Amino acid sequence: MTVRPDPTFHATAKLAMQAPAETFAYALMLSADFSQPDGLAIVDVNPKSKDYGKVVHSVIMPNKGDEFHHFGWNACSSALSPLSGHAFLERRFLIIPGMRSSRIYVIDTKGGPTKAKIHKIIEPEEVFAKTGYSRPHTIHCGPEGIYVSTLGGGGPDGTDGPPGIFVMDCQTFDVIGRYEIDRGPQDKHYDFWWNLPRDYMVSSEWALPPQFENGIVPGDLLSNKYGHRLHFWNLRERRNVQTIDLGANHQMALEVRPAHDPVKEYGFVGVVVDTTNLEGSIWTWWREGGKFHCEKTATIPPEAAAKDDLPPLLQGFEAVPPLVTDIDLSLDDRFLYVSCWGTGEMRQYDVTDPMRPKLAGSVHIGGITRKTKHPGGGDYRGGPQMVEISRDGKRVYWTNSLYSTWDGQFYPDGIPAAMVKADVGENGGITLDKDFYVKFPMGYRSHQIRLEGGDCSTDSFCYPSV
Repeated sequence: MTVRPDPTFHATAKLAMQAPAETFAYALMLSADFSQPDGLAIVDVNPKSKDYGKVVHSVIMPNKGDEFHHFGWNACSSALSPLSGHAFLERRFLIIPGMRSSRIYVIDTKGGPTKAKIHKIIEPEEVFAKTGYSRPHTIHCGPEGIYVSTLGGGGPDGTDGPPGIFVMDCQTFDVIGRYEIDRGPQDKHYDFWWNLPRDYMVSSEWALPPQFENGIVPGDLLSNKYGHRLHFWNLRERRNVQTIDLGANHQMALEVRPAHDPVKEYGFVGVVVDTTNLEGSIWTWWREGGKFHCEKTATIPPEAAAKDDLPPLLQGFEAVPPLVTDIDLSLDDRFLYVSCWGTGEMRQYDVTDPMRPKLAGSVHIGGITRKTKHPGGGDYRGGPQMVEISRDGKRVYWTNSLYSTWDGQFYPDGIPAAMVKADVGENGGITLDKDFYVKFPMGYRSHQIRLEGGDCSTDSFCYPSV
C-alpha cells in the first residue's frame, strides 16, 4: 500500500491520455494442446529500445491445462472513487484466471514488468466452494474489490445453475463470494463493465460450457441457442433492473464498452454473427428516461469465398463471416476498434456520434481466405482478435487467437502466436507498423494484452473529463 495514490491512477480519462506512453506490454500465452503450462509474456514496446517488439521476460505457470483467456489488474483508476475507493492501493498485481481449470494466478509486477513473478495461486476448489461458479473469465478492478465474471455454474460441465460474477479482496486476493442478489432472467455470461458514478453495470452473453469448450456447436448456433441479450444492473444493489434481447439471430453478444467519460450514458457491444446473413454488427446502448435502450448502429458484411478455400464448418455457406470477436474504445470516446477475426480485418470507427459510427480506417492481416501477410513479412495466421489501445490513442495492439478449440475449427492449419501494432493517424486511419511483429515461444498462442500503467479496457473513471 502506498502513502499517496498510485501515479497510474488518473481521475479522468483525459488525464490518463496525457500520462507517459507505455514501454512494456503484457500478453497471455496459452498452450492449445495443453502440452505446456500457460504463461505471461512481457513485450518491449518502446520504439527506442534495442528489444523493440521482442519478448523480454516471461512467467510460466506450474500447472498445465489452465487455458488463459482474459486478465486484469488488482486496482486501477476506479480506486479514486469518492464514495468507496481504496486510493492508496497500487496497480501492482495482475489477476489471471484459467478459463478451463478455474484456477486463478496472482502475478506481482513490483520492480517493473521484467521482474514479474507468481505471488499467489487460488485453486479451483476455493472458487467452487465460495461462489458455486466455474470458468472465470473477465477481470475488472472495482473501487472496493476485484470483480470476476464466470462462464460456468456448478457441476462438472458447469451447467448446475447459471454463471455470474464473484468478488475478490483486492489486497489478500481471497474469494469473498457472489455478486448477484437478484439476477432476474440472466442465465449466461460473458463480459461486464460499468459506469461507476451512474451506478449501473451492463453484462453480455456468450454460451454455456458445453457450447464452447469442445468447439462451436453448429446445431446450437443455427438454432440461435447462443447468447443474444444485454443485462443492466443496479450496481450498488446488485440487482438486474432490465434485460434487452437483441434478437435471437444476433448470436454471441460479447465485449461491452461503456463510454469512458462517466457523464456519458452510452456504450457499445459487438455481436459475432447474424445467423440470417452472416453479418457482424455493432450496437449502441444508452439510458434515457430512466430506461436503457439498444440499437444496431453498424453492420459488417461477409465475404464471398469458394467452397474449397473454406474450413469444413463454413463450406456450406460459401462465405466468410467477419466474426466480430473483440471491440475497444479509445479513452477520448472517439474511435471504436472492431476485430473481424474471420475476414482478417481491423476496423476503426469514428463514434463521435455514438448512434452513427463512421468507418474511418481499416487494415487487413491474416483472415480465413485472404491470408494477408504482415507488411514486415511475418506469416500472420488467424485474424485480428484481442485488441488494446494505448492511453493516448496513438497505438493499437492486437493478437490472433480466439479460443483453443474454436481456432482449430476456423483455422485448421494452426495459429502460431503473434502480436502486431498499428499507428493511428491524427484524424483517424490506421497503418500497420512493419517493424513490430512479436514472435512467441514455439507451441504457444497469444490472447489478451495489458499495457504498463493501464489501457483502454482496464480502467474505470469516476470523474468527468474537462
